[in-house]
Amino acid sequence: MQCRCFRASWWMFVVAVTWQPLGAWAASPSAEQALKLMPVQSGVDYDRPSPEEAAKCTIQAKKLDGRVGWIVESPDGVILRKFVDTNNDNVVDQWSYYKDGLEVYRDIDTNFNGKPDQYRWFHTGGSRWAIDANEDGVIDSWKAISAEEVTAEVIAAIATHDADRFARLMLTPAELKTLGLGKARAESIAEKADKAVMGFKGMTARQKTVTRDTGWVQFSANRPGVVPAGTDQSTKDLRVYENVMAIVAEGSRHGQVQIGTLVQVGDVWRAIDMPVPVGDEQAAAATGFFFRTALARQHDSVTNGGDGSQSQKLLADLETLDRESAKADTPEEHRRVLDRRAELLEQIAAAAKNPEDRAMWIRQLADMIGAAVQSGTCPDGADRLKKLFEKLSKNDQDKTLASYVKFRQMTAAYVLSMQAPKADYSKIQSEWLKTLEQFVRDYPTAPDAAEAMLQLAISQEFSGQDDDARKWYGRIVQEFRDTPAAKKASGAQLRLDSVGKSISLDGKTPAGGSVSLDDYRGKVVLIQYWATWSNPSKADMATLKELLNKYGRSFTVLGVSLDNNLKDLNAYLADNPLPWQQIYEEGGLDSRPANSLGILTVPTMILVDPQGKVVNRNVAIADAESEIKKLVQ
Repeated sequence: MQCRCFRASWWMFVVAVTWQPLGAWAASPSAEQALKLMPVQSGVDYDRPSPEEAAKCTIQAKKLDGRVGWIVESPDGVILRKFVDTNNDNVVDQWSYYKDGLEVYRDIDTNFNGKPDQYRWFHTGGSRWAIDANEDGVIDSWKAISAEEVTAEVIAAIATHDADRFARLMLTPAELKTLGLGKARAESIAEKADKAVMGFKGMTARQKTVTRDTGWVQFSANRPGVVPAGTDQSTKDLRVYENVMAIVAEGSRHGQVQIGTLVQVGDVWRAIDMPVPVGDEQAAAATGFFFRTALARQHDSVTNGGDGSQSQKLLADLETLDRESAKADTPEEHRRVLDRRAELLEQIAAAAKNPEDRAMWIRQLADMIGAAVQSGTCPDGADRLKKLFEKLSKNDQDKTLASYVKFRQMTAAYVLSMQAPKADYSKIQSEWLKTLEQFVRDYPTAPDAAEAMLQLAISQEFSGQDDDARKWYGRIVQEFRDTPAAKKASGAQLRLDSVGKSISLDGKTPAGGSVSLDDYRGKVVLIQYWATWSNPSKADMATLKELLNKYGRSFTVLGVSLDNNLKDLNAYLADNPLPWQQIYEEGGLDSRPANSLGILTVPTMILVDPQGKVVNRNVAIADAESEIKKLVQ
């Protein structure tokens, strides 16, 4: 990571475009320039004004507790950024980012060499405090992290297959020695932690529940407990969470990952177990290291009879089935395992006394069958889901749960119809849209209604019915604020209405720098949303290179990669260098750069004039040169 400095004496400022000093201004840097700086760590939710809004923001030098600081504020006086020189050496060493007037994240340079070596999250951004000892932008260790945030980090590590990120969350041998545990327990924990770290890569390769598009939603666990000193020869109190689960989501599909036991070491919570994604090949089971007996009794309480025998038998059967499923080789064996798991999940749900537990098991059942239908291993899945829906719909208290099953039943039926021989795709698609509209009418407030509306909007846009698409996008934004669907819909609205208007687009480069559309004012810019898995996108690049050679003085290309894996992008660029900048941020089609303009597919190309205004929001490669030629002339 390159040095970034902000000198008080002559206002040298480093902008995010190149991370290199631009030199001295005759006057103070503008708020627009300051707002181009971005956090070193990705995934920070902070205020990002549009270019029009940024032009109205202000930046002022102020004394902050005896230190020099620069404050960027919105037109109505809400603070957006704060850059501080804490040691009065005329160089900024703290870069703070705000959301709704509250600081949510800070990059910190503690050794005053111009490179951040610590990262902190505040207020609604969380409570993490990370150390980056070698100043390469990658977190090396955690100084503070909550139990909830540990589970979110575990999900991110699984999604990106990042074994090092997972290892940073595990209890270390040095920390284990400070806990004061008895010898037997300490040795058992050390063995569990070692196996988890060693087996993480294999687990991520096998599991199917968490993909790169899966996001952390919620922490789930019983309340924390204290293992008192004297327990099993321990010498200190120990605060622990047992049976921790992380709730995850990908679009409208929810899932769970069993995290296991977390222990507190000072301001840091640590994992000791291998995470277990709960999906089509694994079911949740009671886990516990310190409270094993109590947890078994809690799981026993889900039985109607209360003696624990039914619950214990069902959970034991699930564990046995999981072991057997690993040996299933033929379609018939996989089908038998699926049938048996569905039967067990229904029985466990029926036995649950707690409504939340019952709903969890039923959602898991619906997700499992829905996934099996899409993989082609459960041809009667739609019928099974229909029966489950009909059963739930008889009880008004199950309306929300019924809507969850209904949406998956609809999707399963649609998938099966599309897979049928000699399928009439036009007719099937027409019926599918009617089904989605009926679902929205029947369950207007159900979480899946947002996904149904999004599919309707996408279909209308692709068929050229932009006004109808706008209506659906608008409903999503209005009725389902702060949901992933609303982010996509809001960006799609902006894109549909972008012709003749300026748009905002910025992000990180694959190398960790920053780039913005505003950097290219004065040139015609073609924005290409693409991915290495999209052959049409790659085919377009040959024409784009020709256009760049022909009109390069007045024209450029800005790529936005929607790859799910940075390694895939870097490998492609190493073999196929491109003569233009790339924006890349994690998330693929659901990444921030994709959602900012509601990008639905690749390739999508947007043409922008020298003044930064959109000329064509969906230019075809065949029309690109004629459009560019008009603007260049």
